[in-house]
Amino acid sequence: MESRLSEIEIKLGFSEDLLEELNRTVARQQQEIAELQRQLRDLRLQLQRSLPAEHDGPAHEIPPHY
Repeated sequence: MESRLSEIEIKLGFSEDLLEELNRTVARQQQEIAELQRQLRDLRLQLQRSLPAEHDGPAHEIPPHY
């Protein structure tokens, strides 16, 4: 009985360490996702500002057969 309890305590310790590491990984990935979303938003704004006003969409494009 004592050895089983010891084994369970060891497994619990490893499980807690793994859970903490996974939590750190998820938190780091969430920060990276937030940074990538910010960069994407900035790039979209930069692209929109660099396009001339007459190229707002396909309605202003000349069809290819002209």
